[in-house]
Amino acid sequence: MVKGDRSEGPVRPTAGGGVSLRTAVTRLERELAGYRRFLPDRAVAEEELAELERQACAGTAAPEQLRQSLLLVAAALGSVSGLAAAVAELREAVEQELNRQPPQPATVRARLPRR
Repeated sequence: MVKGDRSEGPVRPTAGGGVSLRTAVTRLERELAGYRRFLPDRAVAEEELAELERQACAGTAAPEQLRQSLLLVAAALGSVSGLAAAVAELREAVEQELNRQPPQPATVRARLPRR
C-alpha cells in the first residue's frame, strides 16, 4: 500500500498500461511450461509470448505486432484443449490493449496528377 493511500482493496493502475496483457502472457507461459506433451510449434509460441511480454512491459505495443503475435500463438497452441482457457485470456487481453490505444490515422494514398 502506498503511504497515505487510504483506499481499500488492491491498488489498480488507472491507464491499464498492459497489466492484463502481462498477466495473460505470464499465465500462458506458466501453463505452457507445465504442459509436458510434445508440441511441434512450442518454440514459436514461446518466442511470441516473449515478444508480447516485452511490448507490454515497455508500453510500446504496436497494433500490428500484437495481432501478429496473437495469431502465431493461437496457431501454435489453439488446438491444445489444456491451454485453451489461457489462450482465450491472452486473446481478450490483446483485444483490451488494442481498444486502449488511440485510433490509428487512416492511410492516405497520394494521388498522381492526371495527364
